[in-house]
Amino acid sequence: MKLKLLPMLLMSLYGASAWAIQPFVIKDIRVEGIQRTEAGTVFSYLPVKVGETLDDEKAATAIKALYGTGFFKDVRLEVESDVLIVMVQERPAISQIDFTGLKEFDKKQLVDGLKQVGLAEGRIFDKSLLDKAEQELKRQYLSRGKYAVAITTTVTPLERNRTAISFNISEGEVAKIQQINLVGNQAFPEKDLLDLFVLSTPGWMTWWSKNDQYSKQKLAADIETLRSHYLNRGYLEFNLDSTQVSISPDKQSIYITINITEGQKYTVSDVKLAGEMLVPEEELRKLIKIQPGDVFSREKLTETTKLIGDRLGKDGYAFANVNAVPELNKEKQEAKFTFFVDPGRRVYVRRINVTGNTKTRDEVVRREMRQMEGAWYAADKVTRSRERINRLGYFSDVNVETPAVAGTTDQVDMNVSVTEKPTGSIMAGAGFSSSEGFILSGSISQANVFGSGNYLSTQFNSGRINTVYSLSYTNPYYTDDGISRGFDIYQRKVNSRALSVSRYDSDSIGGGMRFGVPLNEMDTVNFGLSAENTKLTLYDNSPQRYKDYVDTFGANNTTLRGDTGWARDTRDSIIYPTKGSLQRAFAEMGLPGGNVKYYKLSYQHQWFRPLIQDFTLMLNGEAGYANGYGGKPLPFFKSFFAGGNTSVRGFRSSSLGPKDDAGNALGGNRRLVGNAEVLFPFPGMKKDQSLRLSLFLDAGSVFGQEDKISFGDMRYSTGLAVSWQSPMGPMKFSIAAPLNSKESDKLERFQFILGSTF
Repeated sequence: MKLKLLPMLLMSLYGASAWAIQPFVIKDIRVEGIQRTEAGTVFSYLPVKVGETLDDEKAATAIKALYGTGFFKDVRLEVESDVLIVMVQERPAISQIDFTGLKEFDKKQLVDGLKQVGLAEGRIFDKSLLDKAEQELKRQYLSRGKYAVAITTTVTPLERNRTAISFNISEGEVAKIQQINLVGNQAFPEKDLLDLFVLSTPGWMTWWSKNDQYSKQKLAADIETLRSHYLNRGYLEFNLDSTQVSISPDKQSIYITINITEGQKYTVSDVKLAGEMLVPEEELRKLIKIQPGDVFSREKLTETTKLIGDRLGKDGYAFANVNAVPELNKEKQEAKFTFFVDPGRRVYVRRINVTGNTKTRDEVVRREMRQMEGAWYAADKVTRSRERINRLGYFSDVNVETPAVAGTTDQVDMNVSVTEKPTGSIMAGAGFSSSEGFILSGSISQANVFGSGNYLSTQFNSGRINTVYSLSYTNPYYTDDGISRGFDIYQRKVNSRALSVSRYDSDSIGGGMRFGVPLNEMDTVNFGLSAENTKLTLYDNSPQRYKDYVDTFGANNTTLRGDTGWARDTRDSIIYPTKGSLQRAFAEMGLPGGNVKYYKLSYQHQWFRPLIQDFTLMLNGEAGYANGYGGKPLPFFKSFFAGGNTSVRGFRSSSLGPKDDAGNALGGNRRLVGNAEVLFPFPGMKKDQSLRLSLFLDAGSVFGQEDKISFGDMRYSTGLAVSWQSPMGPMKFSIAAPLNSKESDKLERFQFILGSTF
């Protein structure tokens, strides 16, 4: 048969019979031109086989199929003696990808990113993908403020039909914001308004926060902050006229100009309610935060509509709509507001869906629900459910949505989406404390054993002060109504020589059982009973009162201890609280049946309140009182101590209060501690809830039985602290300056505790 060339292009352009192929039966198929591709690969994509009849249509389909693989840049079909010859020219393969001048990004990350778009070593070279990768790389540099970046891509052919790709990068310097101008402001100084912005000109901390680098998203957020500032202070007609962002010719300096119109300052002349009010009007009026005579505030207006909507939501009106309609008197600069209330239809929850809990069992999440399936929707119960799930501590994020059920007008689903986080911790020689030094320790704890919500912990600790071996287990839902039960077994040795306390050693072994009984959503009562044996060791330099106690009651002490406590927790989060409070009252007593007879009473009140933006105020107060009974004194090893990272920072751990002749703390039977902290995110990491800074003021001390409680005898300190829920565990650092230290005090200005988690 005469040799015929069947190019796909001409076949598609011309339908003349001169280019038509005489149909024939394929006796064999031969592939020519392949270097890397296996012949079997070509055959697998070829839509015709030996023995089939090849015609024009099948030939065109075959060429399209081989082009479609992306392996070849040219495909031809030839016929010789009923043998189909497939002539191909392979695309080159990528042999290597190199970067020169790369400093801003990690090479491995870029290589992984290019692989996702199909550009990787060993893959077929595609010029369009290379162009796309180059543009994406430029975009990444622009997102980091490097507007002067220049990227040159070089493609070098290699032997055996391969290519090498080289990205030559001239990164340039980061463009900095040199000036932010506000035009049109008269009511407020420009400096005060610019202080509201996240974006700023270069300053002493911008090397860390990167806030001197332009970001479109940050600018949009700053403009909204500016708008809120005006609208919350009466400027109801505030308007953003324009925003200009320009860059210098050398692409190193950025200038931002914002043009605004302030308008007039408005006061509220009247507030009305209208619409279908299913709740008594008097009750709704108590929720209105803006009153006649007040300066207009969008914040108060929004808060009012939310409160009214939430109140209707408590009765099942999930889609209640509350709109505040203004009526302006521009001559008097007054505004009347009418809140139109449309409750909509009452709805109930059809189904509760839980997602994201790959390890935690559904029942662990569902038993925290206060909104039930099949019940009327209640906004407060939905909110409470989210708070309870968040307070479990098993999830880094909890999101609750209540979408309407398609095709219905009175049903919603409650979708609970959680993001699990590590709930176990392990320590193995990685612990360190500023009070105990390097701690050879090991512990394994899991707050969510096998996803059951139960807590299990085993620990050994060989620090300079404490040697501890313990096993603890807690089932928070021992009964279906939320009664918890726990067991503890422990051995604890205390070597006080490394502390600033009077010298003694103790070796205690004990165990017990405890129960927690919830009274309501906020309150829990705890009960416990345990037995403990303590062996005391004294030294020549031990205080005389310690020696008198051992001479009278012996060095071997058995305690039958009864505990009872009450806790009320309204915090919105255990790890990152911003509002609410925690109250604890605890009583510990050595019961008849043991030879140690004493009681200890303690109370703690911790209070959180949000301040401006992401700042939170925390106030903490603690008080304790202890004594012996039945003619016995308070055992010295049951005394209160203060000082250190958990009470008054800047003073050595347990160093405050009455002291012996050597200047070591004796402890006391009364304890007072107070802390005030302003908590805020780490600069540049506002969305990271695991890292927090705080400015603190601490006060506290302990007092002996003969001492008179005096605030003048307490110790005070102030400083800066960092708390980090790191991947390696909770870490706390503080730098404190004692405010009224005495010559006999033992100071420790830098204190920290490190741990490790899995």
